[in-house]
Amino acid sequence: MRAEPLRKKKKVDPKKDQAAKDRLKRRIRKLEKATQELIPIEDFITPVRFLDKSRQRLQEEHSSEESEQRALLLKRWALYKKQEHEAERDTITALLEAQQEALQELKLESPELYAEAMKRDCSLFPFEKEGPHHTPPISNYQAPEGRYNDITKVYTQVEFKK
Repeated sequence: MRAEPLRKKKKVDPKKDQAAKDRLKRRIRKLEKATQELIPIEDFITPVRFLDKSRQRLQEEHSSEESEQRALLLKRWALYKKQEHEAERDTITALLEAQQEALQELKLESPELYAEAMKRDCSLFPFEKEGPHHTPPISNYQAPEGRYNDITKVYTQVEFKK
């Protein structure tokens, strides 16, 4: 409703516009001729200090009984954690069902108490916020029209002359 029309575009000389398009086409052709150089992903580059051979741990050889015992222990631990998770889930489900049942009973007994019980209790999770309630407008402020600061790293492609 409060939108304003976009600023009027300046008229561009057709020769300049065509020259810019031609430059762009030449640049595209030049890039297509050059071999594609992969952009490095810095997250996947391992620092040199971690490639030192002295930092590698020796592999311990375990006997077959030790390996079997460790595998059995891992299975028993997984079973224990599964049972613990299921018990916790069942407890939560039972508590929620009991809460819903109690609310239904309260609704039948007293609609006023039910309405009070359904209100949000702000003291459970206290939240305090301080700040300006109204910010005065900045005089002579020109809002950007879709412009932003591009901070992405630019990698240039090196051309090899043959």
